[in-house]
Amino acid sequence: MITIVDYGMGNQGSLLNMLKYLGWSAEISSEIKDVERADKIILPGVGAFDAAIRNLEDRKLRSILLKKAREDKVPFLGICLGMQLLTRGSEEGTLPGLNLIPAATVKFNTDGLKIPHMGWNYVKSNSPSVLTSGFTEEFRFYFVHSYKVMCDDPNHSILKSDYGGNFDAAIQRENIFGTQFHPEKSHHYGLHLFSNFLKI
Repeated sequence: MITIVDYGMGNQGSLLNMLKYLGWSAEISSEIKDVERADKIILPGVGAFDAAIRNLEDRKLRSILLKKAREDKVPFLGICLGMQLLTRGSEEGTLPGLNLIPAATVKFNTDGLKIPHMGWNYVKSNSPSVLTSGFTEEFRFYFVHSYKVMCDDPNHSILKSDYGGNFDAAIQRENIFGTQFHPEKSHHYGLHLFSNFLKI
């Protein structure tokens, strides 16, 4: 079972529809018992970092998410804000992140470019990953974000993009993955990426 974690930060319906289109059974849930039995976990999110962390803690989800990722080693995918939550923290707030991947979420230095970074942008492979298997050398995804992730270890960055400077567009540490972009809004590129994740 694939569980899309509902913690009150964003619309999970489009994710559910894409997974069903690909022929996979999935559910949207905020229940600990559903996360506990999940074979794969997707943590989406849109909004502010601290509010997201508070919502996870209010729903008692932080501990079970850490257990599933670290101990049970289930495939775990954070999307947009969900990817930022995988880091140790964000310059947007003060609360600690899940710290599943050694990285920081920081402000853009865009020299006059509009924030948020919104729309289609190209990405380039940085490190090999099952998540990006089969992609060509340069491809694109749909982004909406005001902060960016920078990994401590460049080997944890699997895709790079550029908006006023390079940033990590997708990250991985063992079974834990993150995408700053929205694969569910990225048409056939997103379908390909989800297919790769679902096969893990």
